[in-house]
Amino acid sequence: MNKSEIKARVERLKKVINYHRHLYHVLDRQEISDAALDSLKHELKKLEDDHPDLITPDSPTQRVGGQPLKSFKKAVHRVPMLSLEDIFEEKEFFDWLERIKKKEPSLIKPALFAEKKYDGLALSLLYKNGVLKKAATRGNGETGEDVTQNAKTIEAIPLRLELMLALDIDKKKAEAAVKSGVLEVRGEALISKKEFDRINKEQKQRGGQIYANPRNLAAGSIRQLDSRITASRKLDFIAYDLIADLGQKKHSEEHKILSVLGFKTDPEAKILEQPEQIFPFRKKTEKERNELPYEIDGLVAVVDDNVLFKKLGVAGKAPRAAVAFKFSPLEAAAKVKDIIIQVGRTGVLTPVAILEPIKIGGVTVSRATLHNEDEIRRLELKINDTVIVGRAGDVIPNIKKTLKALRSGKEKDFEMPKKCPVCGQPVKREKSGAIHRCENKKCQARSLRQLYYFVSKQGFDIEGLGPKTINALFGQGLIQDAADLFSLKEGDLAPLERFAEKSAQNIIKSIASRKEAGFARFIRSLGILNVGEKTAQDLADYFGSLKKLEKAGRQELENIPNIGEAVSQSIYDWFRDPYCRSFLKKLLKNVKIKNVKTRKSGKLKGLTFVLTGTLRNLSRDEAKAKIYELSGNVSEAVSKKTDYAVIGKEPGSKLAKAKKLGVKILNETEFLKLIKD
Repeated sequence: MNKSEIKARVERLKKVINYHRHLYHVLDRQEISDAALDSLKHELKKLEDDHPDLITPDSPTQRVGGQPLKSFKKAVHRVPMLSLEDIFEEKEFFDWLERIKKKEPSLIKPALFAEKKYDGLALSLLYKNGVLKKAATRGNGETGEDVTQNAKTIEAIPLRLELMLALDIDKKKAEAAVKSGVLEVRGEALISKKEFDRINKEQKQRGGQIYANPRNLAAGSIRQLDSRITASRKLDFIAYDLIADLGQKKHSEEHKILSVLGFKTDPEAKILEQPEQIFPFRKKTEKERNELPYEIDGLVAVVDDNVLFKKLGVAGKAPRAAVAFKFSPLEAAAKVKDIIIQVGRTGVLTPVAILEPIKIGGVTVSRATLHNEDEIRRLELKINDTVIVGRAGDVIPNIKKTLKALRSGKEKDFEMPKKCPVCGQPVKREKSGAIHRCENKKCQARSLRQLYYFVSKQGFDIEGLGPKTINALFGQGLIQDAADLFSLKEGDLAPLERFAEKSAQNIIKSIASRKEAGFARFIRSLGILNVGEKTAQDLADYFGSLKKLEKAGRQELENIPNIGEAVSQSIYDWFRDPYCRSFLKKLLKNVKIKNVKTRKSGKLKGLTFVLTGTLRNLSRDEAKAKIYELSGNVSEAVSKKTDYAVIGKEPGSKLAKAKKLGVKILNETEFLKLIKD
């Protein structure tokens, strides 16, 4: 090839590579394989190496290159990068609407554009004549840092702008602005949750720094002086703002233009004709946030009309016409007013922090578990300390950190009690760990907790018997243990406060419906220390009868797969304890164990299932029973050992984890077909 042919080949290669980059990194689809694309990039690199004068700043080969920088240069923004006002409650949203209506009376119910608020690092990308010239961080809003070399390593950022699709607006004006004007794109540099986990796993293996969250890692990656480090972290970019006149009149049109120019935008962003439509949209997005590939912390609501947006102006460092409608925080600071002790059904004493009420994840929290004495020591926690409280898995409140710098000198040390705070009997600290236990089996707190467990879904699943009812029955001396429940009559409940005749009938009927129980459920309901659903099922499968289980020695128990020394000891001790044996005898007078049989080898042998969501044709317990009957196993958590995830209506975060780990997913129809005899 002569020089002109080589130049033409280089230009064609750049265009084809950029097209496939857009398909893969923006539209999430491929027309050619990775290997084929790599070969095109290799050809381009070879031609440029042989002809350095043909290398241009927008070439795909320039995404990683150059010597490490000594420092970042300052970059002054043409238009200030403003921050947004944060709001958290519906009332604050309506207050914002009222403020902008007062500023612009013509606004009655403005159409809004709502998009996800991605939790990354804001970047400004400046294009001249269609080519990326500068990338800068927000900085103080007026001046940021020039991170162009690092931004070029992000495949989702085009090095040259092209109109990839047809536009609804003035095409000539758009083409002129792209090819011969100055155009600025703003968006968020991000690291996906998947990439974040990969990097932290590698860091752990090499003994390096473990990063706190994807946002911090993204920010740190963009600010690397060596762009090769940035490139290795596979950052992404999602655009949300366009500063250039391409004929757009609405913010929603800017999103369409950005997509046409080759940028990723929020795929779920939408126009809200009525402002109140943001509430269900926010609720839905918050519910789905754990399953999204990127971290988000709320929605951004923008007045869609660009003329009105500009007319409303700026208040301080925030535009009046936009707000960040944040999700309820998953962490917050709170003061520990006291530490109390809760006695569980097996006698374990658990310290619980009493907090000044705070809102976390949309729920008011006033208590947080401290687990045990060792956890209090690890946190160096004292009464009256200020702490950071989070919700583990968005559910269970727990204390993450003590803010010792906020101590006033009025803080008090906490010590675990030597006697049970309920029955006054001695407390023993177990040798195996930080557990303190009340050994009095007749302790009122233990009895109540065991009753709560027995009637719960983990136990006999007796509908209508919640803690308040159990407390009332126990307090009036009508029951002493779970066996007494089955002797209750309607007349026993009638004198209790708030118990009408109908509700009494319903509870007695509910109890009567549970006078038969499967063997595994029966074992589980006894409240034996360390025996949960899986172990109860293993015991039922192995022994097949209660008599055989009662007589089992420790060695025989340890021979059962997944049952170790500690579990076998607690099972052995329970069946030889006089109090437990007396309770068992009393219970068997009222309850019949049904379907007692050892499990034979079935078609699901060796397979592990996880159930998530609501099934239409059978209950979760029925689904589990069928899996066990066919020699399969059921786990509550998705892991690499999971073979199938069975999904019903409204599946939770387990579905996202199953997809992430490549676990085979079955809908209800497929599951029923699999378990069909």
